[in-house]
Amino acid sequence: MNKFAELLGLRTSPRIFFGAAAIVILFVVGTLAFTDAVARGTEAASTWLMDNMGWFYVLGVTSFLVFLIYIAMSRFGRIKLGPDDEPAEHSGRSWFAMLFAAGIGTILMFWGVAEPVSHFGDPPRQGVEPGSVQAAEEALAFTFYHFTYHTWAIFALPGLAFCYFLYKRNLPPRVSSILQPILGERIHGRIGQAVDVLAIVGTVFGLAVSVGLGTLQINGGLNQLFGIPESDLTLIIVIVVVSLIALVSLAAGLEKGIKRLSNINIVAAIGLMLFVFVTGATVFMTKGTIEAFGSYLAMLPELALWNDTFGDTGWQSSWTVFYWAWTITWAPFVGLFIARISRGRTVREFVLGVLAIPATFSVIWFGIFGSGSIDIEMNGDGGLVDRVVGDGDIPGALFAFLENFPFAMVTSAISIVLVVIFFTTSVDSAALITDTMANGHEEDAPLRQRVFWGISIAMIAVILLTVTAGGAGLEALETTTIVVGFPFFILALFQMYSVYRAMREDAGELPPMRTRSWRQVLPPEEHERRREAGELEDEVIEPEAITSVPRMREPYEPLRPVATGPLARRTGSAPLVSSTGPAAREWAAEQARRAAVADAADAPGTPGSDGGAAPDADPGPARR
Repeated sequence: MNKFAELLGLRTSPRIFFGAAAIVILFVVGTLAFTDAVARGTEAASTWLMDNMGWFYVLGVTSFLVFLIYIAMSRFGRIKLGPDDEPAEHSGRSWFAMLFAAGIGTILMFWGVAEPVSHFGDPPRQGVEPGSVQAAEEALAFTFYHFTYHTWAIFALPGLAFCYFLYKRNLPPRVSSILQPILGERIHGRIGQAVDVLAIVGTVFGLAVSVGLGTLQINGGLNQLFGIPESDLTLIIVIVVVSLIALVSLAAGLEKGIKRLSNINIVAAIGLMLFVFVTGATVFMTKGTIEAFGSYLAMLPELALWNDTFGDTGWQSSWTVFYWAWTITWAPFVGLFIARISRGRTVREFVLGVLAIPATFSVIWFGIFGSGSIDIEMNGDGGLVDRVVGDGDIPGALFAFLENFPFAMVTSAISIVLVVIFFTTSVDSAALITDTMANGHEEDAPLRQRVFWGISIAMIAVILLTVTAGGAGLEALETTTIVVGFPFFILALFQMYSVYRAMREDAGELPPMRTRSWRQVLPPEEHERRREAGELEDEVIEPEAITSVPRMREPYEPLRPVATGPLARRTGSAPLVSSTGPAAREWAAEQARRAAVADAADAPGTPGSDGGAAPDADPGPARR
C-alpha cells in the first residue's frame, strides 16, 4: 500500500485513505450494479433500527447533553484546552462570531419554514388538532428541540474530545485519537485505523445528505422562479455545477476567497431574516418566539426521553431519529472545526459557548420563520400547510413562504444564492477536514487527495438522490442516514468515557476532605456505669474534638518552585525555575512563613486555638 501511495504521489496514511476510498467506491459501484438489492437492504436495516433502536438514538443524545453539562460544572470545567498557561487563540468576540457562523447553513435554510409548518399541519402527538393553538405551540417547541441544545450537544461532544486530545495531549487530528485512553498505542494499529475509516466514511455520507438537502431546495427554488422541472437530471446538474465550483476553489487556492464569501453569506442570511422580521408580523413573531421558547423549556424534560411508545405513530422515526442520525454522521467534521477555533478556552467556556451561542441563534431564526409561517396560516391567506403537508413539497416551503412578503422574486433569488454558497463552502471545507483525518496531520497535502474527497461527496449525493430514491429523494436520504449513523452513537459512548478518563488522569484525584475527629459520646448513665466498673476508656458525655480544624490549602501544590502567578501556583504548569535562584528562595521563604503562622495558630495556649484557652476564657466542661 505504501508503494502504491507513493506511486500516486499521496501524502497520507495508506490503510486509512485506501480503506475509506474502497468503501465509498464499492458503495457507488454496488449501487449502480445492484440498485434494487441495495435499496431493499438499506430500507430493511433502517426499518429494523427505527422499530427496535429508536430509543437508543433518543437516549444517546440526551446522555451527551447531560454529560457535557456535568463536565462543564465539575472541577474539570477549569481545565484549559491546550497548555495551562496559554491564552485563548481567538478573542471572545471572534470566537463568538465563528461559533455563530457554525450555526448557520443549509440546515436552517431548508428547515426554517418546512418543519414548523409540517408540525402545525400534522402535529407530532396524538390528540392535538391540526391548525389549533396547541398545534402552533408544539410545532415550534418540537422545532427548537431538534435544532438547539440537543443538536449542538452532538457537535460539542466530538468538538470537546478533539480539542482536548489534539491540544492537551498533542495527538493527531483523528477520531481514533479520542480513544487513546482506551486503546493506548493501538490507535495507530488496526483497531484505530478501522475507527478512522468508519469516521471518514460516515462524514462523507453525512455531508452527502446535507448536499442532497441543499440540492433539493435549489431545485425547488429554480422551479418556483423559472419553472425548471424538478427531475433527476436537474438534481445531477446542480450537484455537478456546485461541486465544480468548490473543486475549482480548492485547485486555485481560493480558500481565503471562499472564507470571505462565506462570511458575506452569513451577513446576507441575517439580512434575509431581518427583512422577514421587519416586513412581516413583527409583534406576532416576537411574542411567538418568546412564548414558544418557554413552551420548549417546559416540555424539554419530557421531550428529552419521549419515544412515542404508546402512540406509536412512527412520527419520531421520520423526524427525531433521522435528525440525530444525520447530525452525528457529520459531527466529526463540525467538531474538528469547533476544536480548531477553541484552543486555549477552558472546558467550561467551551461547553457553555458551543451549546448556548448557536442554539440561541437557532431559536431566533426558527422563531421568526416559524412564527411568521404560522401567522400566515392563522391570520393570513394560508396555503403553506397544503403545500408542505398536503403536497409534500418540503424543499419548496421557504419559497412559498417568501411569496407572502414584498420583493418575493428578489428574496427567493437571494435565498437560492445563499444555499448555493453554503453548499459550495460545505463541500470545500468537508474535503479539507476529511483529508486531514485521513492524513493525521494538518500540514499541506497533495491537492488530488482533497479533490478525491470532494468528488466522493458529490457522487454519493447523486447516487442517494437519483439511483436509490425511486422518485422520493428525501426518504432515500433519511433511510441511508439512519443506518450510517448507528455505529457513530456507539462510538460516541466511548468518546464520553475517554474524555472523562483522560481528564481524571491529567488533573489527578482530589484527596478526601479532612475534618476534625471526635471522641465517642455515651449517655450519662452508661458513662457512669463504665467508670465504676473500670471499663471506661476514652468515652465522654459531651462532644469533644480530638483534633483541630484542618488548615485549608490549595488542592494543587507545586512539586517544585515555579514562576509567580495564581494559575502557576495552582497547577504547577509555569516554566520551572532554578532551585537556588531568587524565585526559589522567595518561594521557600513564603512556605516557611506560612508554616510558622500555622504552627503558631495550633500551639497550646494560643488564643482562639484548639490546643488551649485564653487566660480569661471559660475552660468548658471538665472531662469526666
